[in-house]
Amino acid sequence: MEAQAVSISFNPWDRSFRDNPYPHYRVLLEGSPRKIELFGTPFVIAARYADVVAILRDYVRFSSVQKLSPEVREKGIFRGAATVLFSDPPVQTRLRRLISRDFTPRRIRAMEPRIREITTMLLDQIERKGTFDVMEDLANALPVMVIAEMLGVPPENYQTFKHWSDFIVARGNTLPGQPVPDDVVKVIDELRGYFTREIEKRRVNPGPDLISALVAAHDDNEAMTANELLAFVILLLLAGNETTTNLIGNGMLALGRNPDQMDLLRRNPELTARAIEEMLRYDGPVQATSRRVTADCEIGGTEIPAGAECFVLLAAANRDPAQFPDPERFDITREPRDHVAFGDGIHFCIGAPLARLEGAIAIGETLRRFPNLRIEDPSAPLAYKGSYFLRGLDSLKMALD
Repeated sequence: MEAQAVSISFNPWDRSFRDNPYPHYRVLLEGSPRKIELFGTPFVIAARYADVVAILRDYVRFSSVQKLSPEVREKGIFRGAATVLFSDPPVQTRLRRLISRDFTPRRIRAMEPRIREITTMLLDQIERKGTFDVMEDLANALPVMVIAEMLGVPPENYQTFKHWSDFIVARGNTLPGQPVPDDVVKVIDELRGYFTREIEKRRVNPGPDLISALVAAHDDNEAMTANELLAFVILLLLAGNETTTNLIGNGMLALGRNPDQMDLLRRNPELTARAIEEMLRYDGPVQATSRRVTADCEIGGTEIPAGAECFVLLAAANRDPAQFPDPERFDITREPRDHVAFGDGIHFCIGAPLARLEGAIAIGETLRRFPNLRIEDPSAPLAYKGSYFLRGLDSLKMALD
């Protein structure tokens, strides 16, 4: 591909690109947003920190509403319903307000004892087993258990939920213009069917869970349509566990590859909050988001026509040397400089405090419990699951002694 006379490689549907996109970002960070064509569709790629922040904060000219094909409306996970993630004000404002009260700092702090209890249970199991796959034994399990409890899902369904979630996220590897695979549609239908039944149960017998609260908001005030309600609950499951899973996995990988930083954190647990921010900056769980341009505009010296689709590279912006000195270095003592791992503007991740808390507890307790922790085979190739947009390891084996 050619862009502004500089050859760039950008194909998020290519496995080798997805496994390690960071070398490709360096070229993108050297200039203004690039115009490329990918599978016959024109895109604009924004990578520099200043350009990414400008786009994320301008929801008028850079819309989050997606253009959906008839097939996606019929077979996709949300079936065309508006969600807080893929909407603009006033719809986005209305939907975000409904969930905000359940993610206040006070509510999140109140969850800390239960998150610690779950983490201890998982680490006990790891210690008894004597082997440790960070993803299978901890990162996959903790976040889905936390969000499932919030939603009122019984423990016996946790594994099924994780299977559904991983399967649907992997749909991001489907090439543009290709039909949604039948096995993915089947899983989507199973997930939607499950939550449709749970919503009906809460109408008859409401409880203290998040689904009941959203059902009450829908029934009392018609704050959401029935389709929006179902889409909202599904989004909470997907977003509530996949991103935190990847924060824990990517963070443990960064520590394992930088044992001096792991030792520093173990000796100085008061650095945990800063370490989590560095993990998010260095190898964030969300690599990119997208926006649709609503009016002719200019960003960072590039003229962008109305109707263009934009890749907004959060992870590239987090390694922009104009914002972060020596950005390729993993340094848990780094002074925070407003990374965009959780986005920016009106779409800043509402679950960020919960993700930070879960990550801090999971990683902090793991280091405390296992003082000799290290990557089992540093030369072993890593495999990444899911889509380019949600960056997460399939497996990360660490030795306990």
